[in-house]
Amino acid sequence: MTAVAAISPARKAAFDVLLALERTADRGNAHADDLLRSKTVDALSPADRHLATTLVLGVLRWQILLDAQLKLLLTKTRKKLDPEVSIALRMGAFQLQFLDRIPAHAAIDESVELTKQSGHRFASGLVNAVLRKVAAAGPAVSPSEETADELALAQAHPAWLVERWTRFYGLEAARSICRYGQAQPQKTIRLVDPAAETEMLASGMILESAAILTVARTVVSGDITATAAYREGRARIQDEGSQLIAELAACSTDLDQKVRSIGDTCAAPGGKTLILAERNPQAHILACESSQRRFAELSERLAAHADRVECRLADATTLNEDSAFDLFLADVPCSGTGTLSRNPEIRHRLRPEDLPRHAERQRAILSVALRSVRPGGHVVYSTCSLEPEENEQVIAAVLAGNQSTRQVSLGPRIEGLAQSGVLTASGAAQLRDCLRPDGALRLLPGALPTDGFFVALIEKQS
Repeated sequence: MTAVAAISPARKAAFDVLLALERTADRGNAHADDLLRSKTVDALSPADRHLATTLVLGVLRWQILLDAQLKLLLTKTRKKLDPEVSIALRMGAFQLQFLDRIPAHAAIDESVELTKQSGHRFASGLVNAVLRKVAAAGPAVSPSEETADELALAQAHPAWLVERWTRFYGLEAARSICRYGQAQPQKTIRLVDPAAETEMLASGMILESAAILTVARTVVSGDITATAAYREGRARIQDEGSQLIAELAACSTDLDQKVRSIGDTCAAPGGKTLILAERNPQAHILACESSQRRFAELSERLAAHADRVECRLADATTLNEDSAFDLFLADVPCSGTGTLSRNPEIRHRLRPEDLPRHAERQRAILSVALRSVRPGGHVVYSTCSLEPEENEQVIAAVLAGNQSTRQVSLGPRIEGLAQSGVLTASGAAQLRDCLRPDGALRLLPGALPTDGFFVALIEKQS
C-alpha cells in the first residue's frame, strides 16, 4: 500500500477554508474571518495558524492576478478546472510569487499532494508542471498601473470596481484604495481602561498611538487576546474607523438636549454599541440584530450592560418605535467595498447588480430610523461602502420623501471631539479634509489607515 504523503496542517487548513469559500461564493454566507476563527484553525500551533491565515488572505487578495498568470500557462487545458485544482494552483503560485521564505519544493510538492488527496490525482501532473514553470519564472513583476484596467489587474481588484472608483475619486485615489486593499490591515485596539496599556506594555506587547483617536492604539507586535485586559473587556479589537462612527454618534453638541434613549440597528458584533453605552451612561439603548447567530454573540458581549442595554432579535425594517429615541445609529448592511483588505472575499462575490438591492434595504432601514427618533432627534447613517448608490444617493432619496428631515454637517461634532480630547490633532485635521460639501464624512482606504466608511447626520425637525 502506498503511503499518503504528509501535508502541513497550515496548508491543509488554508485549503479547506478556501474551498469552503469557493463553494459558497454565490450565496455569500461564509466569510474568511469567520472560517479562520474555527475550532480547526484555533487548534493549530501559533506558527501554523499564522501561515494558514497568510495563505487564505493572500490567495484571496491576489486571486485575480494569480488566475491571469496561471491562465497563460494553461493554454492546453480547455476544460474549466475543478475548484480543488484551482485552489491548489493558486496556493502554490501565491507562495512562489509572494512568500520568499517558503522553499519552492514545499510550495509545489504540497500543492500537488493537496490535489491528489482532494480526489483529483489525474490533475496532479498538471499542477506540478504549471507550478514548476511559475517557480522558474521567478518573483512576480508588477504590471503597469497607468490606466484603470491596468491598475485592476496589477492590484488584483475587479475591473468594474476600479473603473467606478477612478470615475468617482480619480485614478490616484483609486490606486491608494487598491493598494490598501492588498495589505494586511493594522490591528487596532480601543483602551476602555487606560491602565490596560501599561499592563500590555509590561507583558512585552508593542503599541503605537493611532492616527485618529486618542483612546486607540495600533498593535505593532504581541498577542492582545492573551492578555487579561482583553479577556476582561478593558481593551477591545476594533478598527479605528468603526470606533470613530460611534464617537461621532455619541457626541452631542447641544448641551440642553441630553441623550436619554438610543436606537442601534444591525448592532452586532456590538463594538459601536459599547461605545454608545460608555459615552452615554445615562441612556437606555435598544440594540437590534436580525441574525440569530450574531444576536447570540451580541447578547453575550453586552451582558454586563443588561441593566440599560436591551438586545432584541429583530429586523431593522420591522421596528415600531415611533418617536421613541433621541438618537439612532443606522449602521446598515452594505456591499463592504471599504473593507476589502479585511474581507478580501467580497471582491469575488460582489456584482454591479447587487448595489441596487443593498440600496433598497438601506433606504428602508433609514426610513424606519427617522420615524423612530423624536422631533429634534438625530439619525447617524453609516456604511463601510465606497459606493454612492449606498451612501449619498440613499440619503437623497429618503430625505426627498420626508420633508420633516434635513441633513446637517458632521463638522461641529468633529470639532466637539477635538476639543474634548477624543481626536488627535492630526486626526481632527484629516477628518476636516474628508468632510463633503453636504456635511457627510467619507473615509477612503489609503487616505487614512482605516477601513473605508461613509457617515452622515440627519436631524428630524420639530
